[in-house]
Amino acid sequence: MRFSRVLLSLAAVPVLTLSAQDANPFFTTWKTPFGAPPFSQIKDAHYLPALKEGVARQKAEIAAIVKNPAAPTFKNTIEALDGTGQLLTKVGGVFYNLTESMSTEALQAVAQDAAPLMAAHADDIALNPELFKRVKAVYDQRAGLKLTPEQQVVLVKTYRDMVRGGANLSAEGQARLRQINGELSLLELKFGENLLKETNAFKLFLDKAEDLKGLPEGVVAGAAEAAKKAGKPGQWLFTLHASSIWPFLQYAENRDLRRQMLDAYANRANHGGATDNNPVIAKVASLRVEKAQLLGFKTWADFVLEERMAKTPDKAVALLNQIFKASSAKAQAEAQDLQAMIDAEKGGFKLEASDWRFYATKVKKTRFDLDENALSAYFPIDRVRDGAFEVARKLYGITFTERKDIPVYHPEVKAFEVKEKDGRTLGLFYTDYHPRASKRGGAWCNGFRSAQLTEGGEILPLIVNVCSFTAPTAQTPSLLTPDEVRTLFHEFGHALHGLFTRTRYNASGNNVPTDFVELPSQVMEHWAVEPAVLKSFAKHWKTGEVIPDALIAKMKKAGTFNQGFATTEFSAAALMDMDWHNLTDTKVRDTQAFEKASVAKMGLMPEILLRYRSTYFAHIVGGYSAGYYSYLWSAVLDADAFEAFKEKKDIYHAATAAAFRKEVLSKGGAGDAAEMYRKFRGADPKVDALLANRGLK
Repeated sequence: MRFSRVLLSLAAVPVLTLSAQDANPFFTTWKTPFGAPPFSQIKDAHYLPALKEGVARQKAEIAAIVKNPAAPTFKNTIEALDGTGQLLTKVGGVFYNLTESMSTEALQAVAQDAAPLMAAHADDIALNPELFKRVKAVYDQRAGLKLTPEQQVVLVKTYRDMVRGGANLSAEGQARLRQINGELSLLELKFGENLLKETNAFKLFLDKAEDLKGLPEGVVAGAAEAAKKAGKPGQWLFTLHASSIWPFLQYAENRDLRRQMLDAYANRANHGGATDNNPVIAKVASLRVEKAQLLGFKTWADFVLEERMAKTPDKAVALLNQIFKASSAKAQAEAQDLQAMIDAEKGGFKLEASDWRFYATKVKKTRFDLDENALSAYFPIDRVRDGAFEVARKLYGITFTERKDIPVYHPEVKAFEVKEKDGRTLGLFYTDYHPRASKRGGAWCNGFRSAQLTEGGEILPLIVNVCSFTAPTAQTPSLLTPDEVRTLFHEFGHALHGLFTRTRYNASGNNVPTDFVELPSQVMEHWAVEPAVLKSFAKHWKTGEVIPDALIAKMKKAGTFNQGFATTEFSAAALMDMDWHNLTDTKVRDTQAFEKASVAKMGLMPEILLRYRSTYFAHIVGGYSAGYYSYLWSAVLDADAFEAFKEKKDIYHAATAAAFRKEVLSKGGAGDAAEMYRKFRGADPKVDALLANRGLK
């Protein structure tokens, strides 16, 4: 695992202290199974000293490369550089994961010190003139070098990363770039901290049973348990975490409370004061314009997309506009259906954003006789997880066995050893499935350690899925909604990518374009809803009854229902992301005015809220800036990729699965993404399969 924005402002030392007897575990060899992190031994006070030592060691390693009197070669320069920073990788693999899933005030304080430290360190590498001189010397003679395809990729990537990191800038330009990078690192950190605080701050306590009307029994039980834990037994607590707000908006009959919940969600970090993200996102966008233009690009989107499959902002926007147009037309028709139900019930009001999910659920039940709440009874989380494991076994021959002797960072986390068909260990897979105050919202896949093939042997990957699924109660296990089932399979697809990738160099690893990285995850969602797969894991949590064929048929019939809404809210957010990052001047915008203009320009219907508004659009402040379109770009790929199995009339077709693993899942970033896909599929994908799958054509 390599951190592109790794870590200095060494003057800032946290209050945390260590005793002389308290050895820093990052400076030792971990004597745990598979060298897994010994979480119980790691304290918040260990991180910053370990990061600083990691910086110092990598600086020394790079100094040795620069001082090497031998002429620059791939081995003594590119490969040597790729092998530096192992301590930073070790520390960062734990630190950056836990700041998202087990955040504390102490850990946030460390992150505040670490952000400028790592930003400066990354600049020290990218802007090292003697190092760049050696890298460029190897790059300039690349045509005459006998390099493997992976080595060619690593060489080009190393050179381009340094150029994109400012290596060709003047001394004045490099100084300004350092300032920008340092400021951006702190702003990005602040954005996430503000969002976490705002999400956790909202608590809707209800003390009247009539306010719960319409809510499923399991949702009510979960809210009662949450209130009890919060010190208010006898009440019900609803929050802005996904497993709480979305069922509430789907089922709660109290329209005023639905509106209150959605308004709170939509205005996170939009209240002024210390946790206001309006000035943060505006300043981030301004600094990104300046950085892009300093590096010779018109916009931040031009800078980012040069390294993506789309290549140019125009191509990304063209795809978004095509999909937005098709989905908006369907959403308009869907809105008419919802309004018709409101009128039939003599509601006497016009459909609003906070009504959409509630009435869509009612229309779906009426039209297809499908109750999604009843479906959840067939999706206890352990069976869904085991269903995903079984799909992987049938496709790739791998198995998952829980290991209780492997350290975990929270009691809810489980660890599994993953083995090949022949018994060889492939890696470790951790699951962290339920919401808590210390965890940011959403779902994601990370790695405590990435796989690598080294001269000394194979380094096994340690991959983790972190989600915020419906929590169990005293009466029921965690019962997933159909959307949560798809999310579990989605993140599991990312995990398979991390588990299967085998490359020689860190620079290739899982460093794939964002508009390609969602292919391995999104393609897994197709298996989640296949009838044969559903019947393998969807069993009623009380009776053990396999999900009936009639219910599966209803699910299939309703498969494209409400896709106009879902695709429109998503593509609208992606278009706004592109608007933020297609700016050509550094003027700091009024965030709300900018967002309003963006929504008006695209023509988003008022009954649909952006999937993510600017003040809580964490994707684009993090690694998906000018890249939220990637999910739809990858959706074109995944729809086409699953067709490869359907064409064989076998969703577990062995040869197709082997080709997908070989050409897509195992190569990481060791090749060109478009070419990797063509080698698997034999041709470029078309958008037709995506539109058809979503009922948009």
